Amino acid sequence: MKPRTIKALLKKDMALFIGNRFYLFITILGLVVYALVYFIMPSELEERLSLAMYAPVLPPAFEQLAVGGIDVEYFESEDSLRDSVISGEFDVGVVLPPDIMDIWAEGGKPGITVFYASTAAPEITETTTLLIKELSYLQTGQALHFDAKTEILGPDLLGEQITLRDRMRPMLVILILLTEIMTLAGLIAAEIQKGTARALLVTPMRTSDLFLAKGILGVGMAMAQAALFMAIVGGFGYQPLIILTTLFVGSIFVVGTGFLIASIVRDVNAVTGWGLLVLILFAIPGIGAVIPGLLAEWAKVIPSYYLVDTINKVANYGAGWAGIASNLGIMSGITLIIVIGGLLALRRRFQ
Repeated sequence: MKPRTIKALLKKDMALFIGNRFYLFITILGLVVYALVYFIMPSELEERLSLAMYAPVLPPAFEQLAVGGIDVEYFESEDSLRDSVISGEFDVGVVLPPDIMDIWAEGGKPGITVFYASTAAPEITETTTLLIKELSYLQTGQALHFDAKTEILGPDLLGEQITLRDRMRPMLVILILLTEIMTLAGLIAAEIQKGTARALLVTPMRTSDLFLAKGILGVGMAMAQAALFMAIVGGFGYQPLIILTTLFVGSIFVVGTGFLIASIVRDVNAVTGWGLLVLILFAIPGIGAVIPGLLAEWAKVIPSYYLVDTINKVANYGAGWAGIASNLGIMSGITLIIVIGGLLALRRRFQ
């Protein structure tokens, strides 16, 4: 490795990046837009209760639910109600048994099931149970004349509810990182298409010097933008060292993926198509941070899941090293494989 050669290559690549108006534009635009999206999102939790109900037989007293700041929608099946609560359309769902009136008439206690989203405020279950208690009393004239069963749909985040803007923060910072995949792959593809890369390799410069310069540029650009975004949106409030470490690993992952894409495309235009495809795929785990419990276990096969999950746990829930060690370990292993694969594929492309 020759430091002088690396420095010269970095200057050349930076000039190439600045000279490419498209990639320069989407880099700046992405950072600005994602920051604006964060600040536009609600900074407070929604206080109005939205309630889904499945009631084959609706007791007259329960018709009063649709008053007093409660949005009620009735469903035709319990399964559709569960899906609506899981997807975040409703804070809580209530399921009444079909024979509720008969059970009350016989002096029994019907079983009423309450489903609530993992992102709902902790007061939701207490308020809903109290509300059902009051309505049951109005209907039967007897206090606590029912057996309530509550079920959390999604991971239990009781007492850890956060605002929508903070739930979106992990997804937005990952999108910033992923955008650099297209930038790096585009720069490499442009050099290959113009023959610049092959011309450089004719000189005494080694292939390792060329790849190292590209890697430093890619990691630097991705890391700088992601760190700047997290600083703007308050993402370093908890364990900043863990956040920086995660972003660093993510930046290396971006470089490896950029190498892979650059090795398979034939021109710069193809980079955009492949880059968008990869960006959409890797952005899927971010949806799980915005709507906890929405994604199934299969989402863990997407490498970016471990980046999103780590940032989400640390920035939003104050997790420490012990809580995210496995995520970083898995992500580091995946990153190593992708970087090695990208280097081998790109080296073969240059030959």
